[in-house]
Amino acid sequence: MVQSYLRHGPTKAFGLICSSSSNSTYDGKLAYVPALEDVLVWDMKKGQMLAMWHETGHRAEVTCIQRSHQGNIFAVGYADGSVRLWDSATGSVHATFNGHKKAVTALAFDSQDTKLASGSQDTDLIIWDIVAEAGLYRLRGHRDQITAIRFLAPPELPSTSTASSTHFLLSTSKDTLMKLWDLSTQHCMQTVVAHRSEVWTMDINPQQNLIFTGGSEGDLKTWKIDHEAIAEGLKTMESGEISKMIQAISTLPLASLHRVSQILFHKTQPYLAVQSHDRSIEIFRIRTEDEMRKKQSRRRKRAKEKKEKSKSKNEELDERMDEDDDDAVSAEISLIDLFTPYLVVRASGKVRSFDFGTKDASGHKPSIQLFIALASNALEVYDLPLPSKSKEVPEATRTYSLDLPGHRTDVRTLCLSSDDQLLASASSGEYPGSLKLWNMKSTACIRTMDCGYAICSTFLPGDRHIAVGTKSGEIMIYDLASSSLVETVKAHSATVWSLHIRPDQQVLVSGSADKEVKFWEFERGAAPEDDSQPKKSLTLVHMRTLKMSDDVLSVRYSPNGKLLAVSLLDSTVKIFYQDTLKFFVSLYGHKLPVLSMDISDDSKLIVTCSADKNVKIWGLDFGDCHKSIFAHEESVMQVMFEKKSHFFWTVGKDKMLKYWDGDKFENIQKLDGHHSEIWALAASHHGNFVVTGSHDKSIRVWEKLDEPLFLEEERERELEQIYDNGLTDSLNRTDAVVGVEGHANGQLSTEVAAVTKQTTETLMAGERIMEALDLADSERAAFLEFEEQKARAGTLEAAGVQPPPRNPILAALDLEPEAYVLRVVEKVPSTALHDALLVLPFGKVLSLMRYLDMWAQKGWKTALVSRITFFLLKTHHHQIVANRVMRTTLIPMRIHLRDALRREKDVVGYNLAALQYIRRKIEAERTAQFFEEEGFDEEKVREKIAEGKKRKRVNIKA
Repeated sequence: MVQSYLRHGPTKAFGLICSSSSNSTYDGKLAYVPALEDVLVWDMKKGQMLAMWHETGHRAEVTCIQRSHQGNIFAVGYADGSVRLWDSATGSVHATFNGHKKAVTALAFDSQDTKLASGSQDTDLIIWDIVAEAGLYRLRGHRDQITAIRFLAPPELPSTSTASSTHFLLSTSKDTLMKLWDLSTQHCMQTVVAHRSEVWTMDINPQQNLIFTGGSEGDLKTWKIDHEAIAEGLKTMESGEISKMIQAISTLPLASLHRVSQILFHKTQPYLAVQSHDRSIEIFRIRTEDEMRKKQSRRRKRAKEKKEKSKSKNEELDERMDEDDDDAVSAEISLIDLFTPYLVVRASGKVRSFDFGTKDASGHKPSIQLFIALASNALEVYDLPLPSKSKEVPEATRTYSLDLPGHRTDVRTLCLSSDDQLLASASSGEYPGSLKLWNMKSTACIRTMDCGYAICSTFLPGDRHIAVGTKSGEIMIYDLASSSLVETVKAHSATVWSLHIRPDQQVLVSGSADKEVKFWEFERGAAPEDDSQPKKSLTLVHMRTLKMSDDVLSVRYSPNGKLLAVSLLDSTVKIFYQDTLKFFVSLYGHKLPVLSMDISDDSKLIVTCSADKNVKIWGLDFGDCHKSIFAHEESVMQVMFEKKSHFFWTVGKDKMLKYWDGDKFENIQKLDGHHSEIWALAASHHGNFVVTGSHDKSIRVWEKLDEPLFLEEERERELEQIYDNGLTDSLNRTDAVVGVEGHANGQLSTEVAAVTKQTTETLMAGERIMEALDLADSERAAFLEFEEQKARAGTLEAAGVQPPPRNPILAALDLEPEAYVLRVVEKVPSTALHDALLVLPFGKVLSLMRYLDMWAQKGWKTALVSRITFFLLKTHHHQIVANRVMRTTLIPMRIHLRDALRREKDVVGYNLAALQYIRRKIEAERTAQFFEEEGFDEEKVREKIAEGKKRKRVNIKA
């Protein structure tokens, strides 16, 4: 009988407010922020999480978030190169685009939200069609990671014109270049060497005539877009040079010379925000030229007044000079004058990204909201006052701050209360560390207390108090009911590495880097006579000290209360009798220090884990090593036995959590979910879940499921996964691209390429299509043979010939073979369809063409049929032209498909005409209604209707 285990799976993840892997967006009320592989939606005013956009089984980090102009669709780029379109109303994925080989770093929607441009670390730009859910083409030309993309909308096109207004695209990259692409001809129109170093960010002002770029040396440059030159296209001037579409203007001075990491224009107000320092954001006010002229005339007036007071002898000369000066000044207003530094917002931590709030959520006085996502797992919103006449220097005020549901730094230690209801987590770092209490059912943060640099922690008997060991050698005791620090015991002179409570709940043992193990007894309720001091409910009394030869890294009592294990910096573990502290046995064998250990519930086994990446299992009777296992790729940080069993858990710096069988020395399950090294592990007292805490600031819960797990199947699944990944990688190799001739210095020579990327999904979809084709072909062949037999035989015999039995799948679905193939093809997501069709060998393509002809003839799914047909003809053009096999299929197919498309076109034309008629009718009715109500002339009514379409917001003052 094969032994079965129970599978564990991830159920909850909390402790994250926002991760620093991506930018964040804000609309004035809700913040959409990255949290490793998910996107969280926070209500900034209430400090509540409203939604978590999570796709089951998807592990890659979010690297870019972009909101569409409509506002409900968000494009989210991931570290594996995929882009997902999320609908904020339903919290579900609309479409998944796979095309990039590395992380997506920039995204942009065009003005109609019909196209999406994505740029990546693999230096490619891909244009996606959102409506058809397909990749249009890939643009190559940059030599390094793309850092920003913007669509250009020429301002002079009227909104009613049918031409696609946004067929120009700007991109900047770390290769110091800025490129202007013409999307109608898919080529690069102009390349500008924008900076001397990497270009990190770019934005275009709302009037679409200025570009701002920021480099890594702290330089903010401005460029003018010449829309006339763009409209005329590439032309040579008289001097023989090609006309420039983007021209450099000047450099704006910034307060600091750090890397300019983000530039952002406010969508409606005249403000520009620039981040070039870690912790501060500079806000510039954009003035109009009229404002500047007024200001200059005021200045001149003042200067004249001054001169009039102190009139000198040579007045005329002065006046003449004055007039000359006036002309010179009024003639030229430089760009730097238009952008005036307004104020600097200083955040409370390192800024990761920022965004302007578009809706005015505050409501009381008019102001502009600036939302900041910090790299330290916190969010802030600042109010920027609008300019006023008073002489006060404007200052930003922090209105909302969201930092309680998560730690600022790494989660270093976790402990669970004895009933598994509460989880305590403590963090370390240059900030004051914090101790947080979480409700395990709702994962809500109940208490937050300041503590020092926390290293280890444990609940004290009764679950009313927590002891935290710190880097400075103190043991801090917190009372949970009042969430206060009750006592600070100066326990050791160096870091307290480990705390453990004796099974009889009477003694706490602490091990420290000062080479001492100290034993503390609990003393309850020593209330002082006078009520001046607070009543101490629990104190630690030092009982005895065990001096060791080296730093103590971990201490552990055996559950039967007989032994005490102490791990030392010299890579050994010494075991003592706990009552007399006599030496019992030494466990020797690790090459590097043992970081953690645990003893099983029956006190038979001790398991130790070390920085040498190994886990050793020892017997406690004689101190013999049962087995040494190479457990993790990096240091193993912590180990814990599951209660009442010999199964144990390990966590390591390789981001993995692993589950082991201590009797058979087998790895039962590997669980990956964290994105950084795991520091802390806490196992449930009832054995039904474990909690891990990591450098990525998230705390994750892994629960026991009811699903059985067999080791053979698990190993097979792991091997299959490795094989699948290897297969897709080999298919996606750039040097294996079919039909691309010539490699210029290793770069692909074409500027435009098709968007393809094979994933396991596309391969499986291709295989499903092939299976369906095989099944349908054999079915049709059997029926054709039956028809021939009937035709050959006489009338009497024909009645006796039995038809062949139908294929069970087709019989169950009650479908004809061609309908079955269509059903399979339809089920392939449209984003993966092209890649799935590339999997088919040419023989299968011929057979699919026959079915396409049948579908066209019957008028089934004309759009899908034509899309597949044209894609196959384009891909296999050479082979189709070379042999004559296809003529029999293609000629009738052309007739059938044209008929079907003509029918579709007629239907669409008829519907369009009807809709336009309805629209005209509604407008006429609205006009008539206005006449009846208001009774004024038609011109005004038309204006009012037009205004209604624009939906102006009007502030009505009481």
